[in-house]
Amino acid sequence: MPIIQLTSLLLLLSLLSPRIDGRLNPEIPAVEILPEKDKSLYEVLKANSADVPDPQILELALEGYEKLENQLSNPNLTIIDFTRPSTEKRMWIINPKEGKVLLQSVVAHGRNSGQLMATQFSNRPESYQSSIGFYKTAETYQGKHGYSLRLDGLEKGINDQARNRAIVIHGAAYATEEFAKNTGRLGRSLGCPALPSQLSAQAIDLIKEGSLMLIYGNDEAYIQNPPLLQP
Repeated sequence: MPIIQLTSLLLLLSLLSPRIDGRLNPEIPAVEILPEKDKSLYEVLKANSADVPDPQILELALEGYEKLENQLSNPNLTIIDFTRPSTEKRMWIINPKEGKVLLQSVVAHGRNSGQLMATQFSNRPESYQSSIGFYKTAETYQGKHGYSLRLDGLEKGINDQARNRAIVIHGAAYATEEFAKNTGRLGRSLGCPALPSQLSAQAIDLIKEGSLMLIYGNDEAYIQNPPLLQP
């Protein structure tokens, strides 16, 4: 075969054949590599938001998220950090897939959990304390606090009485930054993570029906051995 014809044939074959880097191989789809590919979610969130959850709390939340991902119908993740005072915006709603903080807010704790800080936690009915741990959001309803969201605790002995205790997300006039400026702290609930009334509906719509929530507090026994994350 003449050299010119051979060269042309080889060129044609190279255009038709799958390439080993996968860009032309239909069995190895091309994947767009984002600039953040080598960054942790914490680093991505930090680059896009002034205030983010502490890295060790975010890591714990992501462990639960990864373990339950196939059981979640809503991709957003909520973190409440009760190691911070109630005057701070200590609740984050995050989209881990996009690396974005969708909403950040103050949030109230139970009245028997503490004053400015939540230091006591309980799973017991009528304790009027907050419960820590992992939750899955459930259905919405209209109650005495208006548009509200039921929560199901996922950890036995830690928060599995949440539904029986009517621990829900709801709005409250005492859970606002203005209230905190006047009193030095947020008002307190009967155990619910209550939000400012003006944004509670927005928050509920972001996390309702099958998203994961972690309520984190200063409980060393829980931190060392979260039931959800055990083999």
